[in-house]
This record gives sequence, C-alpha cells and structure tokens, in this order.
Amino acid sequence: MILEIDTHRPNPKKIARIAEALKNGEVVIYPTDTCYGLGADIFNKKAIEKIYQIKGIPKNRPFSFVCSNLSDISRYARVTDFAYRILKRYLPGPYTFILEGSKQVPKMMLTKRKTAGIRIPDHPVCQEIVRLLGNPVISTTASMGDRTFSDPREMAKVFGKRVAIIADCGIIPPEPSSVISLANDEPSILRRGKGSCEDFE
Repeated sequence: MILEIDTHRPNPKKIARIAEALKNGEVVIYPTDTCYGLGADIFNKKAIEKIYQIKGIPKNRPFSFVCSNLSDISRYARVTDFAYRILKRYLPGPYTFILEGSKQVPKMMLTKRKTAGIRIPDHPVCQEIVRLLGNPVISTTASMGDRTFSDPREMAKVFGKRVAIIADCGIIPPEPSSVISLANDEPSILRRGKGSCEDFE
C-alpha cells in the first residue's frame, strides 16, 4: 500500500497507520533526509529478520536505528557529556553516530564491540512515525542488491507485498549518511556521506 504524505503537513491518520503497522510487526518503507529506508520496530525480531531476507544480507551485520529525540537516545546508548554536545549540535541531521549501546538495545542490534548506530533524520514524517510508535525504528536503505531506489512507485513494484506500507513523500535521491564513531569520546569518521565531516577531521 502506498500512502502519499505531505512532508510539510503530515496527515496524522496516515502516520498512525504506519505506526500501527510497525507495532503489528510489519515492515514499512519510510522517508529520511538521506534516502528511503526499510523500517521495523527494533523490538520485533521477526520483522527485523524479514528485512535481512528482503535485502539478502547476513544477520551478523547490525542495522542502525532511528530515535525520536536526544532524550530517547540516552535510553538506548551511553551518552557522555562530550557525546551529548556533539549530538545536540548535529541532530536532527544526515548523520549516524556510533555509541556504546545500553541494555535496552536488542543484542542483534549491537556490534561485537557492543556499539550501535543511531540516527535522528531531519525529516518530519520520519520523526513523527518514530515518536508515535514509541520505539526506535530500524534504519537501512531501501535497496535490493546493488539497486537503491528514490521513487516510491518503483519501490512498490520491486518490494511488492514484502512491505506493508510505503510512505510516499516524493522523490528522494539516495545519499548515505555520514557515519561518525564517538566511542571513548574520540570522534572518528567511518563513512563520509551527506553530512559534512569537517569538524571530525
């Protein structure tokens, strides 16, 4: 199902339908400030496994996830004063920050080093979906093999019934987020993407 949503004036009923689908263990496609993402509730193991199947990637590669705000991040990661200052400055925005995960994070979402990739995209529809769900949402590019998609109509043809809902906010040219590790309060650039990395050089 495709739900057309106005980015600047998101329809609350449509957002509620997406949040409800996530609560029911469905996989959805939703917009971010860098691309369309495949999403599932991070506490629904079956839904997450379905995303691994859709993308055809091994389960030993943890996904990042989206939180609704900074206080939400502190529930799922160890945020030092140093890290908080950086998060406050750069989020919402096109960044994925690597932090030490808390006990709240499912083990399959953590790396071997017990870290997690956390985002707050600068996109009102994405933020509202996560806020209404009340849990973080998996953040991984809506791609299949080497193909990454920007057009919701094309995604509907490719993903078909494997996703419950596609939130259509128009064309979003895919550009990966910049990935910055804040482990041990020592910023390091793991991937250069849409967000400027100048301050982390």
